[in-house]
Amino acid sequence: MKNLIIILFTVLIPLHSFAQSNPKNEKENSAMKPSKNDDGEWDLIVIDTQFDYFMNAIARPMNQYTEANLKSRNTILVNEWNSYFMSGRYRNIIESSIDYDPREKYGIKFEYKLYQVFAYVNWKYKLRMNGLSASDYIN
Repeated sequence: MKNLIIILFTVLIPLHSFAQSNPKNEKENSAMKPSKNDDGEWDLIVIDTQFDYFMNAIARPMNQYTEANLKSRNTILVNEWNSYFMSGRYRNIIESSIDYDPREKYGIKFEYKLYQVFAYVNWKYKLRMNGLSASDYIN
């Protein structure tokens, strides 16, 4: 009987340790990261069918913004977004953090599109963010 118990412990303990996998922290691996397209320009891909409609019909045109203005607003908005993500607020809307470096020169097209993502979230989900300009709040 003692031998049977020792054999069971000898077999079950290694199996138990192999069966456990290291749980991955979802917040570590779910960051949206900007990437460069084939032309070497920074690009942002938004996977939402209504985003194209928003960009074409509702969003203010790019020529109404400057790159410096967009960069400063995006810095504030990304920090607010990541703060919501880390705290778990708005889980049904904010599913990942955003990896954004304000020292990087992304270009006006990228800055504009990123800013419009925040305006889109305000438009679709009514999530008010402090970095949006008053004219971009859509009720």
